Amino acid sequence: MPVETSLPTIAVLGTGIIGAPVARNIARAGFPVRVWNRTPAKAKALEEDGVQAFRTPADAVRDADVILTVLKDGPSVQETIADAVEALKPGAVWLQLSTVGVEATDTLAGIAAHAGLVFYDAPVLGTRQPAEQGQLVIFGSGPVDVRAVVQPIFDAIGKKAIWIDDKPGASSRLKLALNAWVFVLTHGAAESLSIAQALGLDPALIMEAVAGGPLDCGYLQTKGKAMLAGDYATSFSVENGAKDAQLVLDALVGTDVRADLAAAGLERIAAGHGGKDIAASFLA
Repeated sequence: MPVETSLPTIAVLGTGIIGAPVARNIARAGFPVRVWNRTPAKAKALEEDGVQAFRTPADAVRDADVILTVLKDGPSVQETIADAVEALKPGAVWLQLSTVGVEATDTLAGIAAHAGLVFYDAPVLGTRQPAEQGQLVIFGSGPVDVRAVVQPIFDAIGKKAIWIDDKPGASSRLKLALNAWVFVLTHGAAESLSIAQALGLDPALIMEAVAGGPLDCGYLQTKGKAMLAGDYATSFSVENGAKDAQLVLDALVGTDVRADLAAAGLERIAAGHGGKDIAASFLA
């Protein structure tokens, strides 16, 4: 039986690598949480964490005050919201956490306006471990007057929320710029380790040389060690990396800026390795 609470009811659509820990952490913060996933077993597995799992998006969002979409891409989000639209509560808040790019964000904001929803463009920075630890960084763009409802949810899933603008779109643009930096670190590490190996050296010497110095960072150490160990358990998949790199390139069409590093990284991971972690760039 659901626990009586004055907190808003949250529906999380998408319980994958990021969505599952997001739902779990929101429930731990005391919110009543309802979940749906395209693979029902993934949603069902969260019931032991005190959430309710539903078989359709419409069932999950019915009577929900806040909806979170944590899905792969723009088409997935649009399709899921279309399946749920009949059950959406007018005036409900929609937090769109997926990385979908600029054009899709504009489309989703339009859908929200038509459905009478309060829309927040709120992509997150972080992968599996930060999500599990409630340490995501959230970029929020949307109306100022409803942020008091949104902020406690962000506090439950992240170490900080950065408010970017009062209109959707700015957050998705910032996320693309930051993803470009993620690609630099990932593919740069893969290339450096590969060069050392090709020249007859132990590539672990690269990690030892930079450790604790100005060239070091936690992300480099994590991905570099995974590459050296051949550990490609998925935290941020090759498929999502390719999707996000293409979103960067698409967003820059019509500008005078070239994303050469994002394009080169896309070539490294376009060859395959599908569901493996993006550290599989080392295999290119």
